[in-house]
Amino acid sequence: MGFSLLFGGLLFLSLKLTEACSCAPAHPQQAFCTSEIVIRAKVSGEKIVNHGNTSSPHFKFIQYEIKLVKMFKGFEKLKDVQYVYTPLFSSLCGVKLEANNKIQYLLSGRIGSDGNLIIGLCDFIEQWDNLSLSQKKSLNHRYHMGCECRIFRCYTFPCSTVSENECLWTDWLTDNSLNGHQAKHYACIMRSDGSCSWYRGGPPPEKEFLDISDP
Repeated sequence: MGFSLLFGGLLFLSLKLTEACSCAPAHPQQAFCTSEIVIRAKVSGEKIVNHGNTSSPHFKFIQYEIKLVKMFKGFEKLKDVQYVYTPLFSSLCGVKLEANNKIQYLLSGRIGSDGNLIIGLCDFIEQWDNLSLSQKKSLNHRYHMGCECRIFRCYTFPCSTVSENECLWTDWLTDNSLNGHQAKHYACIMRSDGSCSWYRGGPPPEKEFLDISDP
């Protein structure tokens, strides 16, 4: 199998990241927008596969056999997905999924040089039932509408946007978590005038929250 583009990066990671995978925090919308493929699927089987003629464990992948339920992004790049691949080790950002054909997952990732879907811990990977209703709805349309917007992470006050196409992501301050209220219930949407703002698609949030997230 040809994973040539991925393995150059993995070789570097094997030298630099021997203990843990490191990812920059991303709002679900950001993860969606930067992914080439986003799907909903069940995992029906798994096996370990090698690349090339090397026996190095850094070139081992888990091949997950999946049953595609729905594709949210990437129709024009990949018509169907039967397998997804991830590095064997979590230190190389490998993902462990339950291959019991019962749990549905949201899986996102990129297309390797051989046309296969590659997923990792830095991608948007979550059990479908753990997603909020707003996140599930946003996968169909809202996240698409905000891919030209910029979500700016705010860790300490004061912080503010520097341009009209930015939304402040304040979950770390308001919920002490990067999987807080904005991540679960909001999308940063571009308006007709080119500015961006948080959108929930339901009852308006508390004024206090609006003041913090949209100064």
